[in-house]
Amino acid sequence: MKILVTGCAGFIGSHVSEFLLNRGDDVMGIDNINDYYSTDIKLKNIKLLKNYENFTFKKDDICTTNIISNWKPDKICHLASMAGVRYSLQNPLLYERVNIGGFIHILEECVKNKIKHIVYASSSSVYGLNKKVPFSEDDPIKTCNSPYACSKMAMELYAKTYNQLYGITNIGLRFFTVYGPRGRPDMAPYKFISAIKNGTKFDKYGDGSSSRDYTYIDDIVSGIVAAIDNQQNIKSEIYNLGNSNPVTLNEFISTCEKVTGKPANYNQLEEQLGDVPHTYADISKAKRDLDYSPSTTLLCGLMNLSDYIDKISI
Repeated sequence: MKILVTGCAGFIGSHVSEFLLNRGDDVMGIDNINDYYSTDIKLKNIKLLKNYENFTFKKDDICTTNIISNWKPDKICHLASMAGVRYSLQNPLLYERVNIGGFIHILEECVKNKIKHIVYASSSSVYGLNKKVPFSEDDPIKTCNSPYACSKMAMELYAKTYNQLYGITNIGLRFFTVYGPRGRPDMAPYKFISAIKNGTKFDKYGDGSSSRDYTYIDDIVSGIVAAIDNQQNIKSEIYNLGNSNPVTLNEFISTCEKVTGKPANYNQLEEQLGDVPHTYADISKAKRDLDYSPSTTLLCGLMNLSDYIDKISI
């Protein structure tokens, strides 16, 4: 199968690409290698993927690409986006242009080339300040708390509309705090583990009672691949991909200390604008339709991340 993966140089995109390549799919990866975080990390991911004969990379921008017209993929896994809640507060128009505009361009290319199935990345951030937990796909989305969250909500609306208008089947996946080897260095798991290992301080926001549903990368990949394969012939749906086992920030820091065998040192700061108090995924729908079954505990996942950080530090 010919599968286009956008954002292939990123954390999730590189892992999805590697899985597809290992099972024998032909993967075309595109990425603009932006500098939201170190481009060296992204280039290393591309170098890893280029070890596979069935991988092709093109540096390209989702807002203008014509790769769909040129390569004619069977399916598309659209993971390219501007990430980060806090960065979106300072750059809202960038998120509108890339996340919304870029997705519309991809959808338009699908219409033009009669591509009938696309899987795309949404986010748990769309639930915003919702108080009912766990978060279910049927919950009303009325309290998005950042431009990033709004951009992801808009993507979901456009996906549904393009299904109605043009029959493009699509599956949107709301990721819940993904972590693991090759993880983004700006996110808490990588940042905290690295700081504790190095004996440096990190910033802790709030009193530690906020909670997140941390989800290990291998579990996320299993859900994404199931959505790509679409054995149930889903037409247009949204699914939570989480671990369904949230932990507080204090518990998370304690687990990081256990993994590293060292005490954490941090700067105690106020809650940040745009953050949400809790995330917690109801994954019953993904279990039913995608046979999604996350199995990696936080302790095991953080140990794998810690080993990876040791490996790249040598």
